[in-house]
Amino acid sequence: MKKNHSELTPLGALAHRLRVPRNWLRTEAEAGRIPYLKAGAQLLFDAEVVEQLLLERARERVEVPT
Repeated sequence: MKKNHSELTPLGALAHRLRVPRNWLRTEAEAGRIPYLKAGAQLLFDAEVVEQLLLERARERVEVPT
C-alpha cells in the first residue's frame, strides 16, 4: 500500500542525511529555494522532496547545451 503522507524531518537530521551544513540548508530554505514548514522555531522538511529537488538542480548544472 502506498503511503499517503510523508514524515517531516527536522533541519539537523536532514542536514546530516544530506551531508550538508545546517546553516546552508537553513539559508536555502529561508531564501525559498527549498520547501519547508516552520513549526515554532523549528524548520521541518519532506526529505524525499528536498532530495529530489537537489538532484534536479545538480542535473541542470551538468547539462551541456548543444
